[in-house]
Amino acid sequence: MGLLLPSNRTASWFCLFLVLAAAATPSWHASARAQETQPPSAAPAAATPSGESAESQSSLMWLIETSGWIGLVLLILSIYFLAKVIQLFLVLRPEVVAPEALSQQFGTLLQSRDFNGIFKSAKESESALGAMVSAGLLEMQSGIDPAREAVERVGELTTIEMEKSISMLAVLGSLGPMIGLLGTLKGMIASFSVIAMSDTQLRPSEVAGGISEALVLTFEGVGLSVPAIYFFALFKNRVASLATGAQFQADDLIRQVYAAARSKTAG
Repeated sequence: MGLLLPSNRTASWFCLFLVLAAAATPSWHASARAQETQPPSAAPAAATPSGESAESQSSLMWLIETSGWIGLVLLILSIYFLAKVIQLFLVLRPEVVAPEALSQQFGTLLQSRDFNGIFKSAKESESALGAMVSAGLLEMQSGIDPAREAVERVGELTTIEMEKSISMLAVLGSLGPMIGLLGTLKGMIASFSVIAMSDTQLRPSEVAGGISEALVLTFEGVGLSVPAIYFFALFKNRVASLATGAQFQADDLIRQVYAAARSKTAG
């Protein structure tokens, strides 16, 4: 079941990315401030070759500065979410949980009454189907009922492990709006503090900055939450389908092995 959990190497690379991203934040803000405070005389006399490129670059810098450190947190969570979804698509597949080649191998060995070969193949397999079959064969000497109960227990453990691997999607689905709400409060406090502390006529740009921050961070938080909730529901249904299918195959094989063993003993 170790396939369902991220490796220590993956966690180390993720921590390293967090450190590098946090270290790069001050330089992003410094670049944005330098661009805003640049005097008009320092601008080149010649027009830029593409006005759209300059405008898109300016919009990107505005988005980075407006998002701030809360936006950086949401960006890191979005990257982690994307990596997690790709990992789950690779792991939660029928070819991984219950390989067709392993099922065919079990059928061939069963026809030749090679029960030791079935147990060896199941033990060497890293799939959930192999774990269920090997557990059932170990309890076969006590009867068919204990063997089927062993298959059911391993099937429940398999389901729990799979659900643990997708639980972070539910966390991201709940955490995204909360972080966005934090940005909303931060932006609104900034806007109202400008209004409260201003003794002269207000400038719209000073008030609009906090409102922009509030709306942008709310949008980013919701943008993370919606796909996280969708993929959590998608993978939860897939987990139920894969675990039930593997358990059914293992239970059917155990019953066939038991019947074949009894007929062989009777013969």
